[in-house]
Amino acid sequence: MPDEALLNLLEQARAIVLGSHFVYASGRHGDAYVNKDAMYMHPLIAAQVAWRIADEVQTWKEKPEVVLGAAVAGAILAQLVASHVELADASGSASKEVLAVYADKDGGSFVIRRGYDAVIPGRNVLVVEDVLTTGATATFLVAAVRRLNGRVIGVASICNRGKLTAESIGVETLFCLLNLDLVTYSPDDCPLCRDGVPVRTDLGHGRDFLATKAGT
Repeated sequence: MPDEALLNLLEQARAIVLGSHFVYASGRHGDAYVNKDAMYMHPLIAAQVAWRIADEVQTWKEKPEVVLGAAVAGAILAQLVASHVELADASGSASKEVLAVYADKDGGSFVIRRGYDAVIPGRNVLVVEDVLTTGATATFLVAAVRRLNGRVIGVASICNRGKLTAESIGVETLFCLLNLDLVTYSPDDCPLCRDGVPVRTDLGHGRDFLATKAGT
């Protein structure tokens, strides 16, 4: 699936919204918004996206035996990706089950429990993320796998909006379906504000921005 087709698919699910005026968590402004949660309301679209990740992973020399995501949305993505990965058994013929697990948030990090920690040691693990921004969650997940003596074969993501690299996450392989170079502006230098483009209040932090602006 080419990037343009993928982008259209995500726009269809309103997982990516372009051409508006958004305020991000950082306080900066821009004209694009990644609304990852919207995609999961559309299981057929989510499945197509996850299957595209699985198709790429099929080409890797090391195949995943376990797919790991972060709760909550990452758990859904891990299930969808794992369901489409084909893994040959020792004879090279029959298909083996690829496991799907997820990590829980634990303070400022993530921990693998619920019995999932028992299936990590000694296995090849693919870490999946829907959106990469700072890479913090992916880095925490990679560290959690390695603490349990699992082998991280790589990280796969739907969207990389933080210009992250495999090296910045500490893995050998990083695959992203979509790389978005989002241009952002400070409120004082925002051309959208200057041109009077209305701030969106249904997505992002536009409501808080307008409330603060009204109070000044």
